[in-house]
Amino acid sequence: MTSTRGAPVALLGGTFDPVHYGHLRPAIELLEALNLSEIRLVPGRIPPHRAQPRQSAVNRCRLLHAAVADVPGLVVDERELQREGPSYTLETLRDLRAEIGPQRPLCFAMGRDAFRGLESWHRWGELVDYAHLIVTTRGGDDAPLSANLQDWLTPRIAPDAAALRHTPAGAVWFQPVSALAISATGIRRLLAQGRSARGLMPEGVWPMLAEAGLYGYPQV
Repeated sequence: MTSTRGAPVALLGGTFDPVHYGHLRPAIELLEALNLSEIRLVPGRIPPHRAQPRQSAVNRCRLLHAAVADVPGLVVDERELQREGPSYTLETLRDLRAEIGPQRPLCFAMGRDAFRGLESWHRWGELVDYAHLIVTTRGGDDAPLSANLQDWLTPRIAPDAAALRHTPAGAVWFQPVSALAISATGIRRLLAQGRSARGLMPEGVWPMLAEAGLYGYPQV
């Protein structure tokens, strides 16, 4: 891998309720494929576009720290947990942009399914004022975008991945990642049914799950 000095910083948000390999493996692939300096995993306090998390911010964050402790390049960013109100991505990007300065490339990673619903996000058109968007794609994920979103997207598509390093913000790049059929909902269901979810989450989270009895684990 080439040097990551001055390389883009990327953010990947989510509830991480709980964190699993479906979160971590795509993040690792993005880190390597795009030669990013780091990916900050940002757990949301109050997600505006989905059901509220089952576990508290403290518990989700503890598990996330344990999950990435031995993964170079993945770090936990708790800034959304420290803000009151809904966890708006625009506020997070604006805050981090002020932290890293105006010239460092900044990226926000999201799945294609989330990107299709981008028009429902808070002041969504302003996101590219602060960061590039990296849209992760998986095989078979080819549902069309709305006409309005496609019109907005077309002039912003990056010509290649290297373009993300040449400007601080403003472009959209589609990056293929592995398709892992793992979901937090499925993991919670397995644990609630007394079935094993081993192999779906990093080993480091299991002692914490057992110690605090999270998600009904261990089953008694």
